[in-house]
Amino acid sequence: MQVGICSPDRIAIPQENFLQDMSLNYIKNFYEGCLRPPTVIGQFHTLFFGSVRMFFLGVLGFAVYGNEALHFSCEPDRREVNLLCYNQFRPITPQVFWALQLVTILVPGAIFHLYAACKSVAQEDILQRPAYTVFYILSVLLRIILEVVAFWLQSQLFGFQVNPLYRCDAAALDKKFNITRCMVPEHFEKTIFLIAMYTFTVITILLCIAEIFEILCRRLGFLNSQ
Repeated sequence: MQVGICSPDRIAIPQENFLQDMSLNYIKNFYEGCLRPPTVIGQFHTLFFGSVRMFFLGVLGFAVYGNEALHFSCEPDRREVNLLCYNQFRPITPQVFWALQLVTILVPGAIFHLYAACKSVAQEDILQRPAYTVFYILSVLLRIILEVVAFWLQSQLFGFQVNPLYRCDAAALDKKFNITRCMVPEHFEKTIFLIAMYTFTVITILLCIAEIFEILCRRLGFLNSQ
């Protein structure tokens, strides 16, 4: 009677498949957690954040700010003067700032859902476990703090209104230039877009606050039912 000996390759293949299935399961749980948070308001926030806000920034933001540097002109209309004054006028372009804001705000929720996926915690079970509930509330509070900081930074960088004229100190190029006047293209459209982005930030903050109240109410209801 011969006894079969399993080769190392035969053992490694099932183990490799198991690890692959586990990795795919983690990715699936993480993806579902990001798309379907454990609260109703959180799901609405994901819809609002993922569709309206990103569409507004990606499509309309490019239309309003896409060619701003090309049409930004100063007196005298020289390339080096225009570049120097535009860099003073825009230390950071609005599209880059708002893109960084959106990515930064996504980080707390992504970290939480990645942690929940690694622990194989279902979304409907998060609010039934005190530790995960506290962790999720902290991620929402961190989103609120990041939105408030972004609101303050936006007000410091861009203000609340775009003026048609910008006075630039071009003395670094030539002292005879001193203070030059620059024309800001489509200033009225940019003002409307600024107000819209401020409004989106305020709406997101209010949704996060409402989500915390929903979590507390559902948690109290779950404790009372026990």
